Amino acid sequence: MSMPGGTDPSSSHPHGRWMVAHGRRRWIAALLALVLLAAAVVAVVSLNRAGNQAPPAAQGSASPSETATPSETPSTTPPPAPAAPPPPPPIAELPPGAMNILVIGSDIRGGTPARDAAAHTAATGEAQDHRADTLMVVHVPADRSTLYFISINRDTWVDIPGYGGAKINAGLEYGGIDMQTAAVQQLLGITINHTLMLDFGGFKLLVDGLGGIDVNVPFPFQASIETQHVFAAGMNHLDGQAALEFVRERYAFSDGDFQRVRNQQIMLRAVLARLTAGGALNDITAVRSLVDFASCCLTVDKGFDPVQAAILAYSLRNLNTGAIGTMTLPTTGSGFVAGQSVLFPDYGAIAAVGAALREGRIGEFAKP
Repeated sequence: MSMPGGTDPSSSHPHGRWMVAHGRRRWIAALLALVLLAAAVVAVVSLNRAGNQAPPAAQGSASPSETATPSETPSTTPPPAPAAPPPPPPIAELPPGAMNILVIGSDIRGGTPARDAAAHTAATGEAQDHRADTLMVVHVPADRSTLYFISINRDTWVDIPGYGGAKINAGLEYGGIDMQTAAVQQLLGITINHTLMLDFGGFKLLVDGLGGIDVNVPFPFQASIETQHVFAAGMNHLDGQAALEFVRERYAFSDGDFQRVRNQQIMLRAVLARLTAGGALNDITAVRSLVDFASCCLTVDKGFDPVQAAILAYSLRNLNTGAIGTMTLPTTGSGFVAGQSVLFPDYGAIAAVGAALREGRIGEFAKP
């Protein structure tokens, strides 16, 4: 199209450039040059922003620039949506009846996993350098509505089957999980259905993997080990290292191991509250993921495979963590045997606790 005066800027060029007729006055040429420069800048910016959009209309033109006709996209039938994954298979219900689960915390050092040390003892009969820093019987009643924690002080002097007189936590050193379990069964006169063990490193991994744990600390204290973490009274959010110092500390307390046992009960209650928060155990997929995650850190008895662990976890989906009852197995006092500081068991009171466990009356002893 020709414009008055003989200047003939073309319609929009495919690359956004313009052609100017020759022979006109220099000031017109200069003015058009500025227009061309501005149009080029606008075109470049527009192309950068809009991909393949057409360049803008020529400035001063009476008609808009031509827009390239986009090529037609051949019509295609969209692919069918992928089939929804099948629902996860259901988790079986735990058979009716109460259960007793022994929880062992190994104090193994030197980088050797507790599971390897226990396996070596089981295979060879050789003692390994680790003892039970934590011993706790978790009683699961038939209705699964709550739990009961019965802690056993590690310095309790007992007869260990197959070994003889020793602190009860020595069972792990001399006979692995089997001997430790047998010692607890004999002391209480009960059957332990399953045994779980984890060491210090596994405990830290477990807590960190859960994103930390909120623990209600009963009174302020400072740990005497490792980082010497300072705990304030009330709710504390603890990572794996701080949680480990919380359950291991004893020198900061006037009653030593007795408060440490209570702190271990507080920690286990907090872990269970974290695992059951928001009805998480109602989700079958979440339960299986939890079992897979925990397998990195736990050593279990031979009959407690991942399927059985998932069944147990799922059975606790309606657990009321506020109703969990706790107690420490009674003793008659402290003394020394063969140069060791020990606690002497109160066999009469322990027999009453064992009977309550067998008869489903442990709530008479273990209180929230």
